[in-house]
Amino acid sequence: MTTYAIDGLADLVGAELGTSEWLLVDQERIDRFAEATGDHQWIHVDTARAAGGPYGATIAHGYLTLSLLPMLVRQACTLEGASRRVNYGLDKVRFPQPVIAGSRVRAVVTLRSVSETRGGLRLGLTCVLEIEGAEKPACVAETLTLLLI
Repeated sequence: MTTYAIDGLADLVGAELGTSEWLLVDQERIDRFAEATGDHQWIHVDTARAAGGPYGATIAHGYLTLSLLPMLVRQACTLEGASRRVNYGLDKVRFPQPVIAGSRVRAVVTLRSVSETRGGLRLGLTCVLEIEGAEKPACVAETLTLLLI
């Protein structure tokens, strides 16, 4: 993991900031997400039915894969010089390929933009959630983060 000082981030626009560790997305994680969100669609939680479905197994919810980004981005890089780091939102999110239960994913984080805002900086990050051994990523998200000083 690489550490960056926030006062030098503007010089890094366009640069890859880091890559997280691989994370297992197992059925237990998928089931816990289904419980938390109330989304019990069979493709996520019914392993017997999903075995005969389009992917041959259950798949993670798209929003589950998206929800992993805060943790994985923090693994990929650390930012020094801010008192708080706040999720400000998303510009664009796509789910090119589902995450089959038992797969491992990781995030590759690139700095898309830096702009000054009242009390700190607004960062635009491009986060690509890769699936181990897959050609296409599970998620590509353009996130916005506020770094408050």
